[in-house]
Amino acid sequence: MSTPSLEHGVLLLTRGDELAVDRVAGVADEASGRLCTAATRFQIASISKQMAAVAVLLLAERGALSLSDPVVRRLPGTPPPEWSGITLHHLLTHTSGLGHWEDYPAIDLHGPAEPDELLDRFAALPPLFRPGAGWHYSSPGYVLLARTVERVADRPYAEFLADEVFAPLGMTGSFAGAGDGRPDVAVGHVGGRPVPSWDLATVSMGAGDVWCTGADLLTWLDVPRRGRLLAPESVAAMTAPHAPTGRPDEAYGYGFFVGPLAGRRALHHSGDNGGYKAFAAWLPESDQRLVLLTNRAEVDPRTITSALDTPEAR
Repeated sequence: MSTPSLEHGVLLLTRGDELAVDRVAGVADEASGRLCTAATRFQIASISKQMAAVAVLLLAERGALSLSDPVVRRLPGTPPPEWSGITLHHLLTHTSGLGHWEDYPAIDLHGPAEPDELLDRFAALPPLFRPGAGWHYSSPGYVLLARTVERVADRPYAEFLADEVFAPLGMTGSFAGAGDGRPDVAVGHVGGRPVPSWDLATVSMGAGDVWCTGADLLTWLDVPRRGRLLAPESVAAMTAPHAPTGRPDEAYGYGFFVGPLAGRRALHHSGDNGGYKAFAAWLPESDQRLVLLTNRAEVDPRTITSALDTPEAR
């Protein structure tokens, strides 16, 4: 089986510490003709939830919060009574009962919003179920986690990630928030044409706001793989199969899906923002890491998993 093709973006595959596939191809910006390089930063979309989870776990290790804390204790204003039983653990595992973006039609994903105004819009609709009674993927839940980090750490969420997460790991090409004015940023495309990005500074904060190079995302997978940055107990909590997702043999940890990939146990997550697709996985048994970053909406990350069975990867 040959390695899957990738026309625009970055595809990396390792076995242990050896790089088996290293592919950088295509155009980062059709308008200017600027090419993708190893330094190009892409939106990783919902893989960003892993960074939010790690930020919460770091604060828990420092005694600044507990995963059993009710989220209403950490939010401004007067959250609705229906949220009183929602803990940080529920938000991390998508078992809070909060909906996903399509459940909140009043929210414009491309437009800026004041953080507290955004929370009011989430609160305007009742939860889908009581906390812990089900599983429903919820990016808004991770927005609440990012707001919690800001309030507990008393600093902007993007700044916390930069100083406490990316810098210690040496992820020098990574940042959270809007990409405007930053160098080496890929432009998202649909049908070969540039498209506007989601508003990452507010709407997707904590849920899909991080940009990475391919090499940085490989480094990121060393958090569960090598126990970097977190204490062993935190790594175990992050990678545990806390909540069944309804798919065969699959559960959700803290920012990771835990289940089969190419027939083997894996920790993985995909990302899908307007004009961008991303995928990152670690397979513990074979010690393979797979990273895909592209600025083309048409790419299906699932087709890239066949790279795990190529001769180069064995």
